[in-house]
Amino acid sequence: MLNVNNIYEEDYILEFLEKRNLISQYKKSKQNILNWVYSWNKLWYKEPKKSWILYFRINKQFRALCRFDWDNLIVFNIDNHQN
Repeated sequence: MLNVNNIYEEDYILEFLEKRNLISQYKKSKQNILNWVYSWNKLWYKEPKKSWILYFRINKQFRALCRFDWDNLIVFNIDNHQN
């Protein structure tokens, strides 16, 4: 299991989420991962696994793509899973 202490975002991520009214859902998912509540939010490796890109669900449509940097996750993109 990965030990995550903090989750940071790139600058444009919060603007992207705000335009789509996903801020509250993103913060809830982020807090669940930080508090080790993995009932709905889990960190998964994106295929191919050797690329070391992780993701977690924001809702059924959007995924937050991130990379692991020591004890921190850095969100670098939001993926529209359905398109």
